[in-house]
Amino acid sequence: MNPTTNGPRFRAHDLALEALTLLRPLLAPIRAVDRSLADQLQRAATSVALNIAEGSHRRGRDRAHFYRVAAGSAAESRTCLEAATALGHVDAAASAVAWHTLDQVIAILWRVTH
Repeated sequence: MNPTTNGPRFRAHDLALEALTLLRPLLAPIRAVDRSLADQLQRAATSVALNIAEGSHRRGRDRAHFYRVAAGSAAESRTCLEAATALGHVDAAASAVAWHTLDQVIAILWRVTH
């Protein structure tokens, strides 16, 4: 069992991993035309899950800091998807589910940090 998924406040971790799974098929077509954007998307999306996991083992302000960093990385990931869509690298329908999943992560993290 993954300790970061115990309880409702760590649903964000499961969703972050789900977003990575949803992003996997989008990375190749983005990378084919814009390697830099694909790399940035992959790093930002991976950072979401990693910071949630690290924050779950911290206390007090330290925990909130990691959750805020994770939320920032999730927002960055969404913007990477928006940029890839705007540039025509992927269509909006292909990225919508991943974008929505990242949005859910941001909402959860906002609630636990405010």
